[in-house]
Amino acid sequence: MSLGIPAEPSALLNAVLIGDSCAIVPLLPSQFANAIITSPPYFGHRQYADESLAESEIGREASLAEYVGRLAGLFRELKRVLRDDGTLWLVLGDTYREGQLLGVPWRVAFALQEDGWLLRSEIIWHKPNAMPSSVKNRPTVAHETIFLFAKQANYFYNADAIREPHVTFTEESRMMGGRKHFGKPNGTPENGKNRGNPNLHRARWDQAFHPLGRNKRTVWSIPLGKFREAHFAVFPPELVEVCLLASTPEQGIVLDPFMGSGTTGVVAKRLNRNFLGIELVPHYAEMALRRIGEISTPLF
Repeated sequence: MSLGIPAEPSALLNAVLIGDSCAIVPLLPSQFANAIITSPPYFGHRQYADESLAESEIGREASLAEYVGRLAGLFRELKRVLRDDGTLWLVLGDTYREGQLLGVPWRVAFALQEDGWLLRSEIIWHKPNAMPSSVKNRPTVAHETIFLFAKQANYFYNADAIREPHVTFTEESRMMGGRKHFGKPNGTPENGKNRGNPNLHRARWDQAFHPLGRNKRTVWSIPLGKFREAHFAVFPPELVEVCLLASTPEQGIVLDPFMGSGTTGVVAKRLNRNFLGIELVPHYAEMALRRIGEISTPLF
């Protein structure tokens, strides 16, 4: 843990810096992190800091425009800290005001696009254990949005590390007759969506399916995380793991400018990656370091 910025970049590895990300990030070296995985405080939701830090805490802005502008400014500086082949995974929830949804995640995404970030994917994080709601005039919210951004068109992305099991030939398949196609010549309809694909019509479905599984889909069903010292839902380790495996090599560096209870650091340590966290609230920074320190798997 540190209150300042070490002179040597290597001293930043596997540390948690205490302070305002908007003040600390401009002091970090350029081309430092392989990936940024983070979830900033949501606009108008929970307040984590006491009143002495109120002006520094993102999420307490008087207006949505101020919130979006502040986040865009921070990520503009984070773009410099990220390697050219790096990616940003941004998790954001929305906010209701005066009886309507504000569309916060997409407003932030558009602001980052205006700054030159490449928006590569929108992912829906489905929360099967989402908190119940007393609302009676709309559905209960059970998801949040994850955006995948890149600095440039050619970026590091390990699709094989996060592949999903194939379902086409399993009992979970929803395709009519799908399991009966394999091994049968002309097993697919000639006028169907795969018309003209000789491999499929010769029953060579094996050539159309990657041996490690299908490409990761854009809906992730992951329960909310829990940590006994935090009186709120925390970043699920499973969510961070997917992002980290896809965007970093072993011993790569992941940066989380809103470290909170330390889930990003915990997952990084388990997966033999380095991390750097920034956390405004000293209590949460200490909590994160204790939690990370309990992981028995040594770094490298």
